[in-house]
Amino acid sequence: MVLNPLVHLIKTVDRIPTRFNVAIMLFMSCFISYMLRVNMSVNILAMVNPIQRSPRSSAMGTNSSESVSNSTTSIAPAPHVMDYGPRYNWSSHDQSLLLGAYFYGYLMTSLPAGVLAERFGGRRLVGYTLSFSALLTALTPLAATYGLWVIIANRALLGICGGVLYPALHNLVSKWAPPNEKGKFISALMGGTFGTVVTWPLVGVLIETLGWSFAFYVPAVLTAIVASVWLIIVADSPAQHPRISKEEQEFIEKSLGDTLSKQKLLPPVVKMMTSVPFLALLVLHFGNLWGLYFLITAAPKFMSEVLGFKLAKAGFLAALPYLARALAAFGFGSIGDYLRKKSLFTVTTIRKSFCLFSHIIPGLFLVGLIYAGFDPYMCVAIITLSLGFNGASTMTNLQNSQDLAPNFAGTLYGIINFVGTTSGFITPMLVAHFTAERSTMDEWRYVFAIGAAAYMIPALVFVLFGSAAVQKWNEPNQHEPQKGARVQETF
Repeated sequence: MVLNPLVHLIKTVDRIPTRFNVAIMLFMSCFISYMLRVNMSVNILAMVNPIQRSPRSSAMGTNSSESVSNSTTSIAPAPHVMDYGPRYNWSSHDQSLLLGAYFYGYLMTSLPAGVLAERFGGRRLVGYTLSFSALLTALTPLAATYGLWVIIANRALLGICGGVLYPALHNLVSKWAPPNEKGKFISALMGGTFGTVVTWPLVGVLIETLGWSFAFYVPAVLTAIVASVWLIIVADSPAQHPRISKEEQEFIEKSLGDTLSKQKLLPPVVKMMTSVPFLALLVLHFGNLWGLYFLITAAPKFMSEVLGFKLAKAGFLAALPYLARALAAFGFGSIGDYLRKKSLFTVTTIRKSFCLFSHIIPGLFLVGLIYAGFDPYMCVAIITLSLGFNGASTMTNLQNSQDLAPNFAGTLYGIINFVGTTSGFITPMLVAHFTAERSTMDEWRYVFAIGAAAYMIPALVFVLFGSAAVQKWNEPNQHEPQKGARVQETF
């Protein structure tokens, strides 16, 4: 009797096109992964003694103390500091290590994840790591009581689980997405952006109402639920799905043509790493992740300490740019699919021209932030526009690995994500370096200037050297890819 509702749910879901259900689960897996990735950026503000006091921040309830020692002993909060739970005496450097710990772990599995997904399939890889991530997140408050290095290890393990996600998802996209729907499938990977949009306001409210421990417990429960549904709905390919209609399976396989090999191929690593179009993609992806991870780890701190917003409001305002990015991503993805379907431009032209929106304009907005002055809502608006335009990355760096080598899309994305993820622990250290003594707009201007350069320079590299043509090494046993496959992927 208990299973009846679940069976009914599965039958209801199966009435919808299977690839649509898979796309929804791609979205939800990214949503949950980012929920676990970004919650620490707000939670840490309630877990530590504030670093700096200023009249403005005191008035807004975010006042700070003088520089503190490196001890990780829990101490009672001072009377003027809100009591959201135990607070820890972690310095700016300690906090940067904690915020960066996730990305150290993420780096370890991002590189091999694509190969693992191509050899063993992405379904179990994603489902099992999400399940373990739920457990780690639930144990985070306990880890904090044992000291700084224990919670750093917890976050690093969480990053190890998170590192497999996107390479595995790109492997699934290469098998499930018809070419003319690829923009929409890649847009589904913007579920992480929605995860940020929901998580920061949610944890801000949870912290102020129940305490910071519940800002870990609630995401842990949601993760466990999504992991269970994922294992029920998703399969490694249409041919392996137990409930897909024969008509839909044939449609997907026919649309993909011969760009995908029926055999499990070993990636031609040397040819990949000496491919100029791939190296241009790698640089472009690094610039994109620099801007994204900088705002993930630093935006709540900037809005709380510099702009003077309370935790809940800081979380909400810091999430606005991600809402703009997610909405823009679906818009740019649909436009790109339309241009490709109508054959108005080659795919290479689409990829390069959309860099204007995904990288150049966001960088220019960060330059504008340097000269915006101390107007909190103007700063929020500029950050929102900057990250909003970056939603066009669904048509540039987030999709180009699918163009270059459909057989190795997961491996390619794993490599570029491995390199790009280094920005996830470089940016917190950069922010800590400039704000070690005080955190005002004067210090943050340097951070924004570096971010602008990290956006725009890679875009110029990709415009000069990038491509969307299927590369010869997509089929290692052939000298040239099938002519039909090249046309299909290029126009």
